[in-house]
Amino acid sequence: MQVQSSVIAIIEEGCRFEGNLSFSGVARIAGIVDGTIYSNDSIIISESAVINADINANVILISGTVRGNVRASSRVEILRPARFEGTITTPSLIVEEGVIFHGTTKMRDDT
Repeated sequence: MQVQSSVIAIIEEGCRFEGNLSFSGVARIAGIVDGTIYSNDSIIISESAVINADINANVILISGTVRGNVRASSRVEILRPARFEGTITTPSLIVEEGVIFHGTTKMRDDT
């Protein structure tokens, strides 16, 4: 897992958020989020996170539980012990061995 910018926002384990999150930069989420998540950079979903949201970002790294539609303009990486359920639209997808994946993918290059 490689993110080139420093993290500008963190939603820690034990936090719960309902609504629309929008970040200008890299964000790490370890808590519970219901709604939508947007970043013009990267979203890092930590192992403890439980996300019921649509996510739109440049790079999305998932190690926690995500249910929703995910759209990345660059790539999505799903890392063990992640659980994913939904649709992923991205030009590049990496799914590590041991991940639980229930969904569909749309490999797309919008450039």
